[in-house]
Amino acid sequence: MFAGALDKADGNQENGSNSSPGHFFINPANSFKKDGDQSNSSLNESALPVNITTNQAEKTTNSTASESIGHRNLDDSLYDHTYPSSYIDQTKSVIPQSNSNTSLSSDSSNTLNWQSTKSTVRDRLSCLFDRETLADVHFIVGRGSNQVRVPAHKFVLSIGSAVFDRMFNGQLATTASEIEIPDIPDPAAFLTLLRFLYTDEVQIGPETVMATLYTAKKYAVPALENACVDFLKANLSSDNAFMLLTQARLFDENVLAQMCLDTIDKNTEEALEAEGFLDIDHDTLVSVLERDMLLICEVFLFKSILKWARAECARQNLTPTPENQRKALGKAIYMIRFPLMTMEEFALEVAQSGILTHKECVDLFLHFVINPKPPIQFPDVPRSCVRKEQVVSRFGRTDLRWGYSGTSDRIRFVVDRRIYVVGFGLYGSIHGPSDYECLIKIIHTTTGKELASNSTNFSCDGSSKTFRVMFKKPVEIHPNVNYTACATLKGSDSHYGTSGNRAVAVDLHGSGKITFQFSYSSGCNNGTCVEDGQIPEIIFCI
Repeated sequence: MFAGALDKADGNQENGSNSSPGHFFINPANSFKKDGDQSNSSLNESALPVNITTNQAEKTTNSTASESIGHRNLDDSLYDHTYPSSYIDQTKSVIPQSNSNTSLSSDSSNTLNWQSTKSTVRDRLSCLFDRETLADVHFIVGRGSNQVRVPAHKFVLSIGSAVFDRMFNGQLATTASEIEIPDIPDPAAFLTLLRFLYTDEVQIGPETVMATLYTAKKYAVPALENACVDFLKANLSSDNAFMLLTQARLFDENVLAQMCLDTIDKNTEEALEAEGFLDIDHDTLVSVLERDMLLICEVFLFKSILKWARAECARQNLTPTPENQRKALGKAIYMIRFPLMTMEEFALEVAQSGILTHKECVDLFLHFVINPKPPIQFPDVPRSCVRKEQVVSRFGRTDLRWGYSGTSDRIRFVVDRRIYVVGFGLYGSIHGPSDYECLIKIIHTTTGKELASNSTNFSCDGSSKTFRVMFKKPVEIHPNVNYTACATLKGSDSHYGTSGNRAVAVDLHGSGKITFQFSYSSGCNNGTCVEDGQIPEIIFCI
């Protein structure tokens, strides 16, 4: 879901390094896993408990229990004997590294006089991290085969966390030497917390950041909380905005939540297409639909919430009938601004979906066609960032008859400012009401790259007016670049345009003007050119 990358740091390496506090161990050569990648844990799999307590969740057990838990073979004789000073002088002081491949908490041996090579308090505390030396408490973290026994030191934990301080030194302090932590399933997150308390180092990655944020909040370590939030902010994108928004709301991270909402506002369609959107909770869905700044056409937003409703039905083990989808949406359905759709969009996408009641459909159809408009239950205030549609018409008049043989009608165009093409206006049948199969495309003329396409159907009433055929999402068109508009129709003979214009200026009503330059597109062409043919209109917004 993310783009960006980190290497997982060895959780058991000797921590006497000179890394600066709060340092992120980042490897720019790697990248966050995309949707569909397989891994043991991922950023969007951190489904953590909402109730963050201090020590209610910990279960204390006897220190001799459960020999099946991954733990060290201890050699406690280091402090149980007296050696002559000459022997100590001859002892080489080396603290061996742990074997991180076998356990997060493994130690091969202890040596004498290890303190002599550690010149600072930080160096000495770093050497105690995740080691049995002087340990006076153990934590049982993880589940099943992933469960480990982590050694720690009450003094170090107490000076770094008010929660640990109360746990070990408060009026109800525990005297157990072994404490079980059932609500943190990932030992790596707990070890990240301990590493920070011992060394000031922050080692987080996409697989552990949410679990680490939960752990830091539980044990009241705000500096580590802030580091996790900064990591998430730095890697926020439209691909993970919805997933992070859910987590930010869960952890009451208001600044991160607002950044997620801003990202969704600016990249609404991309965010809705991300897999994380289907996993959001109902309250998060409502909070997004209420926003006025979403940059998306309302009909596309409606299609997206139908996908969410089907996913929610699956989570509730319900058949995804229209009735159950409506039930799953609840009050969210009243956040969709149906009056902002065109009547054709409403008829094709909404009225036939079965989501609305018969009365709601009738009221909305009346809202589209009569004045004064009857009251309706759905908001009709335009979203502030929805661009107003404009149309460029390139023909002066209409004539009969234009046939279709399976090849596409094409016309090249260039504009003098950036726009977004949302669809074409096409001519329909000369033989009365009729249906057409249609494939529309926009192609970058120079490279031949297909920028957008949509295979759909449209119905016409036999008149000479144009009929809208829309792309699934707006297509960005850059100034002074050649593009080719294509339409392949299958159906009866139609009207066509004539007296075409090579250059057409469109008044944007207070936002200046835009000029379209049209030219003939060679190659496989059904006959459309500047002077006559199909594709009489390009529908766009700025």
